[in-house]
Amino acid sequence: MNAGSYGAGFGIGVRMWLLWVLLLSLLSAVSGGADSKAVTTSLTTKWADTPLLLEASEFLAEESQEKFWDFVEANQNIEGEHDDTDQAYYDLIVKKAGALLSSVQVNMLKFALSLRAYSATVYSFQQIASNEPPPSGCSAFFSVHGEKTCDEEGLATLLKSAPERRKPYLFKGDHKYPGSNPDAPVVILYGEFGKPDFQRLHQVISSKVNEGLATYVLRHYLANPSGNKVYLSGYGVELAIKSQEYKAKDDTQVQEAEVNATVIGENDPVDEVQGFLFGKLKTLYPELKEQLKELRKHLVESTNDMAPLKVWQMQDLSFQTAARILAAPAVEALTVMKDLSQNFPTKARSITKTVVNSEIRKEIGENQKFFKGTLGLQPGDSALFINGLHIDLDTQDIFSVFEVLRSEARVMEGLRSLHIDTPYIHDILKLNVQPSDSDYAVDIRNSAISWINNLETDHRYSSWPYNVQELLRPTFPGVIRQIRKNFHNLVIILEPTQENAAELLSVAEMFYANNIPLRIGLVFVVSDEDDIDGMQDAGVALVRAYNYISDEVDSQSAFEAVISMFNRVPIGGKLSVGDVVKVLEKRFPYVEVSSVLGADSSYDSNRKEGRAYYQQTGVGPLPVVMYNGIPYQREQLDPDELETVTMQKILETTSFYQRAVYLGELATDHDVVDFIMNQPNVVPRINPRVLSTSRTYLDLSDTNNFFVDDYARFSTLDTKEKSTAVANSMNYMTKKDDGYIRPVTFWVVGDFDKPSGRQLLYDAIRHMKTSNNVRLGMINNPSAAPSAETSRLARAIWAAMQTQSANNAKNFITKLAKEDTAAALETGVDIGEFAVGGMDVSLFKDAYEGPKFDFLLSHAAYCRDVLKLKKGQNAVISNGRIIGPLEEEEVFNQDDFLLLESIILKTSGERIKSKVQQFGIEEDRISLRASDLVMKVDALLSSQPKGEARVEYDFADDRYSAVKIRPKEGDVYFDVVAVVDPVTRDAQKLAPLLLVLKQLVNVNLRVFMNCQSKLSEIPLKSFYRHVLEPEVAFQADGSFSPGPMARFLDMPQSPLFTLNLNTPESWMVESVHTRYDLDNIYMEEVENIVAAEYELEHLLLEGHCFDVSSGQPPRGLQFTLGTASEPVIMDTIVMANLGYFQLKANPGAWILKMRKGRSDEIYKIYSHEGTDSPAESDDIIVVLNNFKSRIIKVKVQKKPDKFNEELLSDATEESDAGFWKSLARGFTGGGKPEELKQEKDDVINIFSVASGHLYERFLRIMMLSVLKNTKTPVKFWFLKNYLSPTFKEFIPHMAKQYGFQYELVQYKWPRWLHQQTEKQRIIWGYKILFLDVLFPLAVDKILFVDADQIVRTDLKELRDFDLEGAPYGYTPFCESRKEMDGYRFWKSGYWAGHLAGRRYHISALYVVDLKKFRKIAAGDRLRGQYQGLSQDPNSLSNLDQDLPNNMIHQVPIKSLPQEWLWCETWCDDSTKRSAKTIDLCNNPMTKEPKLQAAVRIVAEWTDYDQEIKRLQTRVQERVNHTKKTQGTDVHTEL
Repeated sequence: MNAGSYGAGFGIGVRMWLLWVLLLSLLSAVSGGADSKAVTTSLTTKWADTPLLLEASEFLAEESQEKFWDFVEANQNIEGEHDDTDQAYYDLIVKKAGALLSSVQVNMLKFALSLRAYSATVYSFQQIASNEPPPSGCSAFFSVHGEKTCDEEGLATLLKSAPERRKPYLFKGDHKYPGSNPDAPVVILYGEFGKPDFQRLHQVISSKVNEGLATYVLRHYLANPSGNKVYLSGYGVELAIKSQEYKAKDDTQVQEAEVNATVIGENDPVDEVQGFLFGKLKTLYPELKEQLKELRKHLVESTNDMAPLKVWQMQDLSFQTAARILAAPAVEALTVMKDLSQNFPTKARSITKTVVNSEIRKEIGENQKFFKGTLGLQPGDSALFINGLHIDLDTQDIFSVFEVLRSEARVMEGLRSLHIDTPYIHDILKLNVQPSDSDYAVDIRNSAISWINNLETDHRYSSWPYNVQELLRPTFPGVIRQIRKNFHNLVIILEPTQENAAELLSVAEMFYANNIPLRIGLVFVVSDEDDIDGMQDAGVALVRAYNYISDEVDSQSAFEAVISMFNRVPIGGKLSVGDVVKVLEKRFPYVEVSSVLGADSSYDSNRKEGRAYYQQTGVGPLPVVMYNGIPYQREQLDPDELETVTMQKILETTSFYQRAVYLGELATDHDVVDFIMNQPNVVPRINPRVLSTSRTYLDLSDTNNFFVDDYARFSTLDTKEKSTAVANSMNYMTKKDDGYIRPVTFWVVGDFDKPSGRQLLYDAIRHMKTSNNVRLGMINNPSAAPSAETSRLARAIWAAMQTQSANNAKNFITKLAKEDTAAALETGVDIGEFAVGGMDVSLFKDAYEGPKFDFLLSHAAYCRDVLKLKKGQNAVISNGRIIGPLEEEEVFNQDDFLLLESIILKTSGERIKSKVQQFGIEEDRISLRASDLVMKVDALLSSQPKGEARVEYDFADDRYSAVKIRPKEGDVYFDVVAVVDPVTRDAQKLAPLLLVLKQLVNVNLRVFMNCQSKLSEIPLKSFYRHVLEPEVAFQADGSFSPGPMARFLDMPQSPLFTLNLNTPESWMVESVHTRYDLDNIYMEEVENIVAAEYELEHLLLEGHCFDVSSGQPPRGLQFTLGTASEPVIMDTIVMANLGYFQLKANPGAWILKMRKGRSDEIYKIYSHEGTDSPAESDDIIVVLNNFKSRIIKVKVQKKPDKFNEELLSDATEESDAGFWKSLARGFTGGGKPEELKQEKDDVINIFSVASGHLYERFLRIMMLSVLKNTKTPVKFWFLKNYLSPTFKEFIPHMAKQYGFQYELVQYKWPRWLHQQTEKQRIIWGYKILFLDVLFPLAVDKILFVDADQIVRTDLKELRDFDLEGAPYGYTPFCESRKEMDGYRFWKSGYWAGHLAGRRYHISALYVVDLKKFRKIAAGDRLRGQYQGLSQDPNSLSNLDQDLPNNMIHQVPIKSLPQEWLWCETWCDDSTKRSAKTIDLCNNPMTKEPKLQAAVRIVAEWTDYDQEIKRLQTRVQERVNHTKKTQGTDVHTEL
């Protein structure tokens, strides 16, 4: 044995011995305590579990409808194909889907099933089915235009009578069977595929589709849903450590619930305790398992004492944590980061001992300069990039990250299947090829435009400076610089006899008269027929008069004369020849009018050009106004609007010119108009079809060896393969015959045996001859079934392309495209007559007269199935983008091809071409292969949804300060870059996300540390778990493991915790079934496990609403959400801030309407976007079918007869019984309509909030004290968001016992309003920020009473208190207890100055006049002020109290008399006798616990407390009794 190994052996021996000694010494110290305690959290849906098979099908439907239907066919009888375990079922689903997906997409599918991302999609169909409603006794059924059946005979009858009924509404997410006949009746099959009933009906209906008798749509429907719920993931759970300065714990004992103890596994990942790696120790020494378990427990308990750290120990925690992470091996570094950040409070002490070496510090410092400069990140900030796309962790949830991953995977795999190597794939992804939304302009350098003025030459501007450097001189904001250059050009194209011509010209005159630096030009579009003259047509007369005056005098006088002519026109009238003649006679009395206007006038120079210019530019319906060639939108042509928009454009463009001058692109001696017209957004003709940003693309990302000349084979291919086969078979015409790579490929689609098809081809050829960037291919779309007679030209074109040299073929086909050639062929002239010089005619003839029509059949099938064209329709395909079908008379000419080419070159063509040139493709047919590749890559990249630009990051160094994980060789990989400070909230979320990404896909991962130095407090005061799993988990017996959940194990015993959920923005969750107080979890008192269960109560539908006429949000407008059978399920009020509204919903199809009553009397819906119904329909249908946020925009308009009415007038709601019905929808059943009036006057509405069992106990006592002293009926309103399940279960019993009404209200904190992170501050926010939208409009007074208050008087007095016009009344703070003066912060500093002698008010009790509050938009003002102040963490320390006091000058407060609120801390004992309410304020001097204070200060408190406890006991006994009797019933049945 040599020395080295001997030493090693000796080392192990010694270590083993030391371990034994340590274990023995420790075990003597450890007493056999209880097992470790834990907190677990799970979140389920309200709806029943959805089958994974159906969820998988929805995943495939997002790939393509074809894949969805292939999957449905493949799983017709999946039931019998696996042994019955869940795991076998799951594996089979994945295997069957795997046949249709690539390996990366299979991983995505597993992740989607683990996330249950498509559960909402499947359930939304279930909700749609329930609206049908399903016929009884059918597990699957047909619905044919509203009539239902579940047998085949019934189907036949219903199909016959279907045309008499309305077609059903189909949603975007509906699954249409391929080959369905769009004109036939729509049959919707509701069923669960994979079940025998479905299989039977599916066969019936698919045979009907094949006969062309039906359109078949499949919607999922489960006849008997399972009893389980869906366990969700993708959320975070935080256990925050609470301050225990004031004791706020309830002393009531909690009954333990039985908890499943298997929650905590043996091999928990949190493996390292005080430097011992227990996972490794267990594997090395299995025989010591029990002792190791004891040792671990002892170490955990000694770590968890959490003694506070000194300030000098905290300073470097961020760098020390980073050093600890970077010291771990790369594979484990993320796990270490997750462990340290998520359990930071217990790890902090041991981290303070870590040494940070200087290289790490130096590199982090260098990188931080870079992060700040290019990414705008400060030290301590974090960011995540996937393939250069920025993922904002605050706004994007896991579902949107999943979408990003999927679409990136699609593009990368598409590029991969085009045989592009991995390193180049990331280069290509970085190309930003998205169509820019830049406004396109047309050229205004045209003789058809009559310019009225010219800033550069006219005398009136001669005093202005001429130098472009003037632009850089500073001025006041909003000042328009007067420079003698034609920077700003306004062109008005109009038809003089149109009604609004006069308005537009008067705006132009205003600009001109006020010396606005704007060059104005006019284009008159008038009749261009020669035999019409100015004595009979007013338009022609105007043009001739204008030309005459500009020749005789100048263009300004001509313009003035035109204005005078229009001034003679009566309102609503039209310009007549008489108006023109009168003005001419007045100004030029000596001229014979007929010589100017008549038939032989010599002033006709540009009459025809005006119309020609208008038609050639394609700018749309008249009148048209253009600024620097960019047309205005229609709604901007309103005279007032035109003025504002033009001024705005002048200011906006000025900054563009400043930049150009600054960069030296524009100098004084340049022609400015030329400079503008050479910008890339200037095109020869504006064609909305070409420029629209909603585009469809062919999927060309495939490689195969199929061609169109074997029709039998071609007809079996799927869509993608057909497109590739067409591309493989395509021959191209080009300008020159050279090896140049052409970035633009046009396929012209049409029937070339018809004039319209030939015309399109001819224009394409003419364009191709002007540009060497273009290659041109042809697809024939015959109008009739192919035969020798009907396809002469199509066959001739094909034969020429197959047999002749490129140049000859081009000349021959150009000849064929002319009409006279076609006419001659019709009459039987031999095609050989048209041969061009150098053609091999005999070879051509053989091919032309050959018997095979395969290519024609294939092309016809391709046009029908893939391009979705009708027979004979024309279309153009440019680099895979389908433009068409073109309408019969639609012009698509040479200019449009030029426009298409320039767009492609500008956005994608050139960039992709330069990349493709770097690839080095094999030499043979290089230009063809490379041009094909450019076309295919362009189609692939451009078809991606428009996202943000990718960030280019060439990072500084990653040698010492970054965790790096390399991708597997050869495979496609995702490039993931994270920047993070390991001791922040972001690190707690980011570490688990990166771990899942790493398991899910092949990643090239770099995590850069971005640490903060000189920390002065503990950076993380909470434990955190992020619930996310890369795939579905199973138990040993093959059944599903019980759902993903958050587990907090080994928690320290001493602190007091509060539990918070961190869910995606649009989720509203509520706590269900837990006996513990989740606001105050104290581990020492917990038996074993606190199991917190939450339920996803609603998915939020958010929106913004504006009034089109005013552009303002319609404050107080109400929307309702419901279904056809139950129109009002939820309602909401529109805020003035951003016109925001939110509605609570769940997956399904919903109808959004304005509420009956004032809202729909005054307003009507004008338009909407982001919804699922066509923009012009009045019913807004919204389908919620996923977990992602849904935001819609609605525009409304006042009805013409209600133009002067306001929604929030003073006398509105009196008559509005509709609201009262909505109010009575509480939990007490509504009153009868005739009692409503009395009920409204006589209800006192009291609002309160509470969180945690102690405050809920106080709240019940407050309610009791109100009820004992108030004679009038009371209705309580509670904020539902934070109430515990126990309180929600008990309140109905209490309402019944004491006869009050109550309603639980909730509102999700809007995403645009600055978020609070601490639970207490969030609750304070709810007390004040949403008063205008929490309650229905009918509630016009609300009293807020704090939970820890005791009321000793009738609150009717407070409700009826005169607020003297203020929106709310508060009690000022008492000043009578003198010993507390040192604590009265409002007496000095900021508050003393701000209040300026006014009192500072306490927020424990206030009364709000909601009518006034809404009318003066108090809520919107409070939110606006909050938004400004809350960005500073030190302001608004008591949010609910500081905000109204801070706003006292904008929203006045009426001070209530002092006796309305007595509190021992601030008021002396002598005033207690007259107190109307007593508040248990905290005492900053004694810090006395609340419970103790309550018993001491309020005599009646204990009696109230006992009374409620007795009621609780009675209720509990009743519940137990019911359970027992139910239990015995069950036994008797057995």
